[in-house]
Amino acid sequence: MFPPLHAIPVLSELPEGISPFEKGASKNLDVQGDFRLRAQKAVEEALKDNLRLIEIEFPPLIGGDQSKSQFDDFDNVQELDKNKDWAIQFAPYFSTVSTDYRNGKTWLIFPDTKECELARYEWKGSKYQESTFTTIEAATNFLCGVGSYEGPWGANIVGGLSKILGGKDGDAGLLGDQSSLDSLDNGMNFPPLLQCVVQPGNGGPVEDWCNCEQVFDASPETTSMVVINGALDKLRGGFYPAVFFPKLASCVDRFYNRFESIFYLKPITDKGMYGWLYRVYPEPWQVILQTVEQGEKGFRIVNNVVYSSDERPSYNDAVAKLMDASRQM
Repeated sequence: MFPPLHAIPVLSELPEGISPFEKGASKNLDVQGDFRLRAQKAVEEALKDNLRLIEIEFPPLIGGDQSKSQFDDFDNVQELDKNKDWAIQFAPYFSTVSTDYRNGKTWLIFPDTKECELARYEWKGSKYQESTFTTIEAATNFLCGVGSYEGPWGANIVGGLSKILGGKDGDAGLLGDQSSLDSLDNGMNFPPLLQCVVQPGNGGPVEDWCNCEQVFDASPETTSMVVINGALDKLRGGFYPAVFFPKLASCVDRFYNRFESIFYLKPITDKGMYGWLYRVYPEPWQVILQTVEQGEKGFRIVNNVVYSSDERPSYNDAVAKLMDASRQM
């Protein structure tokens, strides 16, 4: 008897146009659209497997006329705008998978009212407006009770002032137009099937990472949460020391260490080498060395998978794999 043959997993190739060596090509490609398609399929598979805590991480500024890599200058506002636009175009896919995701059952949870206002104004199409537009603050207060949202003291002061200035007409909109938020109604758009949280915490109040835990814990078991570019590596990697952020550290241990990376694409640059840490669920993780070769028709980008594993390698391990592969070339 021959031993059973185990299927070798098919690994997804890197998206085109993401290399800093071919920046001109990225300007002519819908790189973010490619990311979305891969992420949508990966999340669909994850939902079939009943995963409820899902991470999506990718470079949001690559592609299009204003394409930027990690080597270019950019600010948090540019990242947030791109993540907002990406998420709005990402969410409608699931209503094509199942009608259960329609009628507001897919929530787009923005970091603040101003981003929700911009999203509502800039994306007027009916397929985009079918999602429920809300914020971390609104979702937290709805699910956990008014006053449950933990915000920075500065925002609380401005928020209170906005209500005072609004008088009988309601909120004056200093932090954004409150009318841009959808009402959250039990039996209507609640309970949601999918909560897509756009860039929580990163570049904003660190309290929002903890607020996301509140939102998830108060949601029914039928709800899954997708965090889009939430910089969860910063949390899990100890960027915020527990001695200064004890509440956040406890939240990471309880909550963020449970997330599954469904679509993950992160550049690795060290010691003169360039590569990527890449995963598309349910495939293994890949460490990919990216080099340039000169050919008859000019240079070409070469992607070599130097390591794959079911377990996520650390950044240092990924660098070591790239170095070993580079020395052998």
